Amino acid sequence: MSYKKDRFDEVIRDHAARFFSMESNRTSMITITKITSTDKGDRVTVYFTVYPENREEAALDFARRKRSDFRNFVRDNSRLSIIPFFEFEIDRGEKARQKIDAIAL
Repeated sequence: MSYKKDRFDEVIRDHAARFFSMESNRTSMITITKITSTDKGDRVTVYFTVYPENREEAALDFARRKRSDFRNFVRDNSRLSIIPFFEFEIDRGEKARQKIDAIAL
């Protein structure tokens, strides 16, 4: 990965964390775990985990409803030349890692 792509992903991750911290209703904790983006930076997928786990679907619905608000937030609070289109997904890989860690203990 290049420094530019890493920096781009980090800016998006930071903005996503701030946005969900401000916008969520505090019934669940949303943690941004990973960002994947295309080489051009025109599409970004934001992966997150939710605690408690039974609130995952509600949090995913919330994130998808707030997609355009998040895009506006990134546009207004960053100096990115291209504002990407965003998708949101539950980070299933992180959930699997946590289960493995729990079994190993």
